[in-house]
Amino acid sequence: MTKILISGGTGLVGSHLSSRLVAKGYDVTLLSRKSNKEGTLPVYAWDYTKSIIDEKSIESIDFIIHLAGAGISSKRWTKYQMREIVNSRVKSAEFLLDIVKKRQKKLQGFISASAIGYYGCITSDTVFVEEDAPYNDFLGNTCRRWEEVANKFQQIGIRTVKLRTGIVLAPQGGALAQLLQSFKFRVGVFLGTGKQYMPWIHIDDLCDIYIKAIEDMRMQGSYNAVAPEQITNMELVKKLALYTTKPFFFFGIPALLLRIFLGKIANMLLNGSRISSRKLLQSGFDFKFPTIHEALVDLFSHKKR
Repeated sequence: MTKILISGGTGLVGSHLSSRLVAKGYDVTLLSRKSNKEGTLPVYAWDYTKSIIDEKSIESIDFIIHLAGAGISSKRWTKYQMREIVNSRVKSAEFLLDIVKKRQKKLQGFISASAIGYYGCITSDTVFVEEDAPYNDFLGNTCRRWEEVANKFQQIGIRTVKLRTGIVLAPQGGALAQLLQSFKFRVGVFLGTGKQYMPWIHIDDLCDIYIKAIEDMRMQGSYNAVAPEQITNMELVKKLALYTTKPFFFFGIPALLLRIFLGKIANMLLNGSRISSRKLLQSGFDFKFPTIHEALVDLFSHKKR
């Protein structure tokens, strides 16, 4: 049985992905800050800052899926938090690389999360593809360094896949829950002009991409894990209104207010460009939810159950 180790496996993506993998017959082990060996799946403790890992977690592993990383928008971007965002991705990956090299693990693959932040917090006419250079800003540099460590697995002969992920839409939690907060008051809120693009992906499609990255030996390098349909912030808010108690009105939160209250995070929320999923489609991947309409129909059907 193929054994897969998932770092950050108790988060939104990790919990969905691990369930899907188990259903397909994979042996799944999770890494988290705290161990829990009595749950449905074994969760082993690790701490990359202290070079600590439970040795049982890495026994006979075939794949590592690296999802670990501090939340991008969970806290204000202080110098400390920005350092944590970087280190929780980069240093943790370096620790995993060190483990693999020292224990001489013969992995079949290393699959790393990355993010569309690779292309920067900008709004432009460009439709970004995987061959484009990383943007020189905080998120662009973070993703560049994140992927550079992943590339080192490739350099020692391990097939490596990097998934530059957009906004993940899931039935519970995550971005969708945040977007729906204002709808409780029958108001649809968009950010700034609302014209910035919001590259997105349904959680089920994202999990299927990870599964394909495991099973399709031809996959390697970077892929944009985003749905084919391009949609702006304002368009998404109006689409959401169709699936809720319809708001009485829509309004935009001025960019200045967002920058005052949120600081540097506001730049990420106020900007966004189109991201191409062409390479993923050319690899043979078939989206279950290629349009926002199809995604929202499914997501809201889950909420009604």
